[in-house]
Amino acid sequence: MSQPKNKKQYRHGRRKTSWPLLIMLGGGVLLIFVAISVLNKPSQAKTPIEVNGSPSLKVDKERVDLGNINLGRTVDVSFQLTNVGDQTLRFSKTPYIEVVEGC
Repeated sequence: MSQPKNKKQYRHGRRKTSWPLLIMLGGGVLLIFVAISVLNKPSQAKTPIEVNGSPSLKVDKERVDLGNINLGRTVDVSFQLTNVGDQTLRFSKTPYIEVVEGC
């Protein structure tokens, strides 16, 4: 009797492991290892510390002059806030921005 051709061949009673599956599993383990090692690095200060012993907030633009703007027109302004102190900056109240008209 002959065996059907579409059945998988087994060696010593074990099923063959496919190489793509092993490569994917190895790559996944390697990716997890790299991610953990990158995330565990201590963060370095991105800006130089100007104040010791407390947090301090520094704004890149003190004033923004938008000129004359027609009523109903929307204008976007961006600015960057940076903690230049050596302590963690925490807001105890909701921060606000004061918009002064006509200055």
